[in-house]
Amino acid sequence: MKQLEPILIVELFPEERTELLKLLSQLSAEGWNRPTICTGWSVKDVALHLLGDDVGLLSRAPDFKFPASGNINDWETLVTFINQANELWIQATRRMSPGLLCKFLEFTGEEVYRRLGSLDLFALGEPVDWAGPQPAPIWLDVAREYTERWMHQQHIRDAVGKPGLTEPHFFGPVLDAFVRALPHTFRHVQAESGALVKLTISGEAGGEWFLRREGETWTLYQEITSRPDAAVTMDQEIAWRLFTKGLSKPEAQDRITFEGNHALGLNILDMVSIIA
Repeated sequence: MKQLEPILIVELFPEERTELLKLLSQLSAEGWNRPTICTGWSVKDVALHLLGDDVGLLSRAPDFKFPASGNINDWETLVTFINQANELWIQATRRMSPGLLCKFLEFTGEEVYRRLGSLDLFALGEPVDWAGPQPAPIWLDVAREYTERWMHQQHIRDAVGKPGLTEPHFFGPVLDAFVRALPHTFRHVQAESGALVKLTISGEAGGEWFLRREGETWTLYQEITSRPDAAVTMDQEIAWRLFTKGLSKPEAQDRITFEGNHALGLNILDMVSIIA
């Protein structure tokens, strides 16, 4: 059995931001106003949201923490709070011009890269909620931040008809990060100890992951030679959209291949690798 390796991708942040700014600089007024898959948000709104992500990350400091509203002690309350905060930010910043927005995104992108580069990636931090309630290594939180930026850039690219950042260099770490939610997704799935589920994401940026039942928990591995009890194969485009709720389970199911224990493998379709 081969253990999973950390996802170390701080160096991708300036590259992803360069691609975003290049894309935004080419947009017409009509392009900025196009609707996206994010309900009620235009291309400009999604770009404003990305600026808000940067501001939020840069504001995580020992001497300042944005106060939450009430007690956040369950998933639904967390989702509601984040959605409300996101919408408030968009409403407050919509008067900003596209040109000024791009200047801010360039500035905050540089500051985010500088901040992330100063972190001890192997120290424990706060939980990455979709991967479980336990403290997570900083590298996983950084990977989550990268997936957020990659995903929303894809939403903009989809809206304006531009190809996505699907080269393995950009896309592979996104899929690897998303799949880290599998053990948490299966936490209530009962199976005999040793039961094995294989997920294959096809495409240049994809790979294989193995989820194994060990006692009362599920553990994710990069490689296991045993024959899986259930095997699920999906295309990389289906995978990222399914795991970020851009594609529903019924829409995805007919485009996914199942082998072995269908009921066991079907649980993979419940995985959500964002807070939504």
